[in-house]
Amino acid sequence: MVGILLLCVFIVLLVFGAPIAICLGMSSVAAILMQGAGKPIDAIMSVLPRLCSSASSKFVLLAIPFFILSGNVMEKAGISGRLINLAEKCLGHIRGGMAIVCVVVSCFFAAISGSGPATVAALGLIMIPALVKAGYPASISCALMAAGGAIGVVIPPSITFVVYGSIADASITNLFVAGMLPGLLMGAALIIVALLLGRHMDLKVTERASGKERWDAFKDAFFGLLMPVIILGGIYGGIFTPTEAAAVSVFYGLVVGIFIYKEITFNKFTDILIDSCSTTATVMFITMGATLFAYVLTRARLDLAIKDFMLGVTGGNVIIFFIIVNVVLLIAGCFLDSTSALYIFTPLFAPVALELGIDPIHLGVVMIVNLAIGLFTPPVGVNLYVACGIGDINIEKISKGIVPFLIGELIILLIVTYIPQISLLFV
Repeated sequence: MVGILLLCVFIVLLVFGAPIAICLGMSSVAAILMQGAGKPIDAIMSVLPRLCSSASSKFVLLAIPFFILSGNVMEKAGISGRLINLAEKCLGHIRGGMAIVCVVVSCFFAAISGSGPATVAALGLIMIPALVKAGYPASISCALMAAGGAIGVVIPPSITFVVYGSIADASITNLFVAGMLPGLLMGAALIIVALLLGRHMDLKVTERASGKERWDAFKDAFFGLLMPVIILGGIYGGIFTPTEAAAVSVFYGLVVGIFIYKEITFNKFTDILIDSCSTTATVMFITMGATLFAYVLTRARLDLAIKDFMLGVTGGNVIIFFIIVNVVLLIAGCFLDSTSALYIFTPLFAPVALELGIDPIHLGVVMIVNLAIGLFTPPVGVNLYVACGIGDINIEKISKGIVPFLIGELIILLIVTYIPQISLLFV
């Protein structure tokens, strides 16, 4: 009965357009009240502040606000324009080169921001008009930018890997290592699809840049290129933890933006802090609501019931288990943000995966690749709406343009799912 109430309240609030954090929190409160029926209301509700406090005060989650702040700093520091200029000087003369530039720069910026929507917002203002000018239709240009931005949650450092690691008690450093190759494969798939589409279009190319122009562009972008080297090199080299790396990235970004590129003014810095606080508050609000949701599932023993049900359905077959995981998460990604989906489904899938002998690092990569695809899948793909706003097109047009890229990424998802060595090669 508790499970039915939990699900019904969640769905009703979701249908009426309530924010996902409210849906998770209010459905959990309703279920907690039912579980404590007959007890004093203050005794029942006293569990809420304790759960919310413990959910938001984990040390590992401190990396989230720092990576959010770091991404905003680097966006305002002029890094994106310099990276695009460098990639264009190196690849703009190739037929379809602008599409390659879009994906390559998305991968680089992903290693700075750790966020899909931030990548689209930072690069889209320059890349979408450039793709249209090169001959790609607006729908394809916006779709490619939306799909390229999704790589931001797979290529480290990734906020979603931090969230998954905190829930599944998995090594965030190992998750970062495991996400590198799948993220690059996702980028390669987008490039191949864009080049295939470009065969039937009248694409324009730029004049081949001279060696001096490329060198000048490289020098201009050098400090932006150095940031992922510092972050990832420091983590993999054991110099600092992912949380410490996030703090280092903020300091480095401020030094570059204020003293080297001189593009971060006091007013910009104020906007950066406001945006970072707003985004962090949203993530933490979802974290607290999702923690209450997970608490109800555990208290009502629903997690064990779901685990037994999935073990019965799969019959111990890893292939069937991953089919269920992929289908559930692809559907969930159409409606839920990645943080909420991880908090809801990780406690359900992780115990079953352990029973089946699946490495939790591999499971995490599979889940996050699924949720990355959800970022550009209608009707609620966040990246789609960011790209639509920049490209001034409606959701119907971009939804048609996204289909070829979606097919390419689904193929990569299957490869990553059923060849675990891709994720675990360097772990």
